Amino acid sequence: MGLMRLASEKSWLIEEWKTRYRVWRAAQAGLPAAPARPRRGRHKSMGTRIMPSQVAILVAAHNEALVINETIRAASRLVPRRNIHVVSDMSTDNTAQLVRAAGVKVLELDPNRGKAGALAAGIAHFDLCRRFKVVMLLDADTRPTEDYLRTGLPLFSDPTVVAVAGRAKSIMDPPSPTLMGRFLVAYRERLYIVVQLLLKYGQAARGANVVSIVPGFASMYRTSALEKIDVVAPGLVIEDFNMTFEIHARKLGRIAFHPSAAVAYTQDPDRLQDYMKQVRRWILGFWQTVRRHRKQTGRFWLVLATYIFELLMSCIFFVLLLPVFLISSIASIQVGILGNNWDVFVFLSGVLRPQDLLLGVLLPDFLLTVLAAVSLRKPGILLLAPLFPLMRILDAFLCLQVLPKAFSAASTGTWVSPARRVQGKELASMPVGSGAA
Repeated sequence: MGLMRLASEKSWLIEEWKTRYRVWRAAQAGLPAAPARPRRGRHKSMGTRIMPSQVAILVAAHNEALVINETIRAASRLVPRRNIHVVSDMSTDNTAQLVRAAGVKVLELDPNRGKAGALAAGIAHFDLCRRFKVVMLLDADTRPTEDYLRTGLPLFSDPTVVAVAGRAKSIMDPPSPTLMGRFLVAYRERLYIVVQLLLKYGQAARGANVVSIVPGFASMYRTSALEKIDVVAPGLVIEDFNMTFEIHARKLGRIAFHPSAAVAYTQDPDRLQDYMKQVRRWILGFWQTVRRHRKQTGRFWLVLATYIFELLMSCIFFVLLLPVFLISSIASIQVGILGNNWDVFVFLSGVLRPQDLLLGVLLPDFLLTVLAAVSLRKPGILLLAPLFPLMRILDAFLCLQVLPKAFSAASTGTWVSPARRVQGKELASMPVGSGAA
């Protein structure tokens, strides 16, 4: 689907070359050039144009004093400050005071309701669905590019589009102070590139509409659809999977995504412990949402079932990868070096040979890293390629580890503040149009 969409979007290049060829042929024959044919662009259903003044930005924050000022500064480049709304969910630091000092509306909650509860409270308290056409949900550690709305709002020109999924990029400059931190951020950025360019781009094609997540870090919802979404679903640890599934379950409309539109930078964990906590939370939220929305029918749910099957098989494969390779290698030594030709050793020696590991795992994974290096224009990331498969093993282990918990216990949704890094220098260096794929 992604390749078909790409071909459709680039079809104007073929028309351009045809026009040049006709001009060249006419010149060779000494004839006047034929009048240029009108360019046939993609079909677009033009709805009412949405202006930045009609967009509200909603930030759910919990102990974000370290980063909230930069978040407000970045948001104010997109909309007037009167359009920015912050919900301080029982912050014990001076988050709320900093927001007020910046001249932005703030709602303080006590007790802690979690991110989903804070978003729902903010939507209701500030009456956002009545006052605005679009609500942009923004995390406190997210930095949208200055052209976020200029590139993202046109996607709403199709009246069937009810949500725009933002394009996530990692904040890589300035780099993490530790080698482990730089490795984790590079791996996460590679994941963003692979998922968004090779998966979500096709999922959001007009004929597909099977996007599985509108990420809560920086995405937009048409308020006519947002008011119909159950933002606070009991028992879920995160909200963005559920809000996306609600769009499909209630048949509210299409989810739009384009790699060059609505780009925002997010601060990813640079400590292994924080990384593992975040991954567990994300995966747990996914499994919980699947549990909540089971027994659905339709194209999205068929694609989701296929994805879940692939995900489980992939996780089992990667968790067993090293033990099976070790057993197969020992059996190969028994057969090839020690001359032990027992049938069991002969069989095990061929289960996972070194060439199988190279061609079936390491080479495809390396090609994903090449894609990331080209996209980022950072060839240095190729030096980390040999270690990335180990992270895939860790991810697979975490995915299977939290699966039983999703079906055995409910989550309160309350959050614990992650470790933040002071950012700001990179914000000024992010150029307009940095959303280019």
